[in-house]
Amino acid sequence: MSVYKSSKSPFYQYDFQINGRRFLGSTKAKSRKDAEAVERQLKAKARDDIEQEKQTGNGPLTLDTAAGRYWSEVGQHHANSATTWTDLERLLGRLGKDTRLDAITDADVAALVAWRRAQTIKGRKKDKNGNPVQLIAPATVNRSTTILLKSIFTRAKRTWRYTFPMEPNWRDHMLKEPQERIRELDDFEAHALEDAFAGKHERTNKHQRKSHRTDYALWFEFARLTGLRRNETLIRWKNVNIFAKRITTVGKGGKQVSTPITPEVQHILDQCKGHHPDYVFTYVCQRPREGQIKGQRYPITPENAKTMWRRVKARAGVENFRFHDIRHDTATKLLRATGNLKLVQRALNHSDIKTTVKYAHVLDDEVADALSNVAKSRKISRTNLAKSG
Repeated sequence: MSVYKSSKSPFYQYDFQINGRRFLGSTKAKSRKDAEAVERQLKAKARDDIEQEKQTGNGPLTLDTAAGRYWSEVGQHHANSATTWTDLERLLGRLGKDTRLDAITDADVAALVAWRRAQTIKGRKKDKNGNPVQLIAPATVNRSTTILLKSIFTRAKRTWRYTFPMEPNWRDHMLKEPQERIRELDDFEAHALEDAFAGKHERTNKHQRKSHRTDYALWFEFARLTGLRRNETLIRWKNVNIFAKRITTVGKGGKQVSTPITPEVQHILDQCKGHHPDYVFTYVCQRPREGQIKGQRYPITPENAKTMWRRVKARAGVENFRFHDIRHDTATKLLRATGNLKLVQRALNHSDIKTTVKYAHVLDDEVADALSNVAKSRKISRTNLAKSG
């Protein structure tokens, strides 16, 4: 056996060669017997790796290498690529960049999910008032850990031709998510938000600064007209095809998102012309930072959009309404106006109509009216028969 004790470590070391390749390191074992058992396992694994490399051309794949390739080929093209990058860094930090993909077990994934779900929004345990901060949602845990790691494994199998005999059972690690709600704005709430974005609401509290910002109003109106997701609304001029009357960009999951340019959307685009050479929707800088100049226009970023949405929603007094609910609001109103579920599917760029079916509840009133009309028709028919008899 080729295990030996080093004066620099309390553990036995291993040093062996297979097919001219040298393998060396610590066994993490303090007895020779345990060290020899570890070495046998390492040798068997090394032989399997060499055989796999002969057959597929692929050597051992570490999480660091896999994450790098995934980012280069897939992640950087996500509409929310900044979030993907952050999630990848979190995986590397927790699991270890040198961890081999084929060594990741169900126990590793379970521990990862348990660690992630215990974290709070923005990483704080308490807010400025000393109240406990809400834990991150199950959906966020799923997307940032299990789904992302599964995507890396899937890419490695399908595209890079690796095999994982002990691949985790991903379904077992998915947290149950609450059924997505469908929230629709009433007329009062809609007008309140429009006025807030248009700068018609003022903060009267003496400790708060009055706000007359109107530079986000066109962006908000565009979101309401199109029903696009927040990041999908932050379009560039290269996404706009005036001649084809269509806006095409990359959306959720890297899928192409196509939106028609209606006369109302065209009116918004016309007002944005000349604001910025690259981005359509911009804001006027009021508090310069990192080389910015006060009064100049800069592209609305995802973080800008989140911050302004929180402020305007509070100013308008609209509660229990997320930005994503604008998409639900647009879908429900469109379905109510047309009764065409397939049309709503196209408008929301859903690849599967099953995703759109959740909006079908808005037709309940129409169904009730139709059933009532059938009952009335039968009653009239029976009355006419009685009169004729």
